[in-house]
Amino acid sequence: MTKIINIDIGYVSIFDNYIIMEIDQGVIVTKEHNQLLVDIVDKFYKDKGVVYISNRKNSYSVNPSVYYETNKIKNIIGLAVVSENGMAVSNAEIEKLFFNKPFEIFSNLEDAKKWANKLYKKMKKN
Repeated sequence: MTKIINIDIGYVSIFDNYIIMEIDQGVIVTKEHNQLLVDIVDKFYKDKGVVYISNRKNSYSVNPSVYYETNKIKNIIGLAVVSENGMAVSNAEIEKLFFNKPFEIFSNLEDAKKWANKLYKKMKKN
C-alpha cells in the first residue's frame, strides 16, 4: 500500500509498515497537530503496528510535549527522524528523551525504512 495524503502542515506517505511525514518549512508542530497523526493511524493501521518516520527535509520546530501525546498512540511502535542537518539532529536527540518507544536518527531515508521494517518484523514475532 502506498498512498500520499496532503495535510495542512505538509504531507504523509502511507506504506505497509511505516508512515513517512514531511512537514512544511517554518511550521511549529504542537500537540494539536498530533491529532492528524492519530487520525491517519486510526484509519490505515487500526489493527496493526506502524513506525512513524519524520523526514526532515525542511526546517521546522517540534514542541517536545508532542511526544507525550505520540506515546499514547498505541499502534505506533517506533519513530525515526531523517535529517542531514546538524541542528535538526541535535533537536531530535532532545526529542528522543520525551519518547518512550524505539527512536532512531538517520542521515538518509533508506536506512530509516530498513530500520522500520526490521522493527516491524521484530514486533510481529512478539
